[in-house]
Amino acid sequence: QVRLVESGGGLVQAGGSLRLSCAASGRTFSLYPMGWFRQTPGKEREFVAAISRSGGSTGYADSVKGRFTISRDNAKSALYLQLNSLKPDDTAVYYCAADAPKSYSGNYYSTEVGEYDYWGQGTQVTVSA
Repeated sequence: QVRLVESGGGLVQAGGSLRLSCAASGRTFSLYPMGWFRQTPGKEREFVAAISRSGGSTGYADSVKGRFTISRDNAKSALYLQLNSLKPDDTAVYYCAADAPKSYSGNYYSTEVGEYDYWGQGTQVTVSA
């Protein structure tokens, strides 16, 4: 079982930066590919970024590529998302998620909401024009 708690959201002007953190419970964090997703009212939860269990592979949605960076510190059971050059369209609740161990390779990560097994409560990011 995994519990995830996000932090670091807030209000920022367009062009600004935020750093989101996700703290995970337990000692098996390094076994889980991890992802960040976001959701706005009336829209489906959408993929933002993902990282393989060791951190060796990462992937990003086209809308954030070059602006956001996902990273993890397995020794601290922590996941991070650095958000730079923020735009009003980035306004959303951001969620971290854990993908329970499966038979895929160590470089694997998923971009699909349905593949993830555990979710945090979310943290609000608001970008003003």
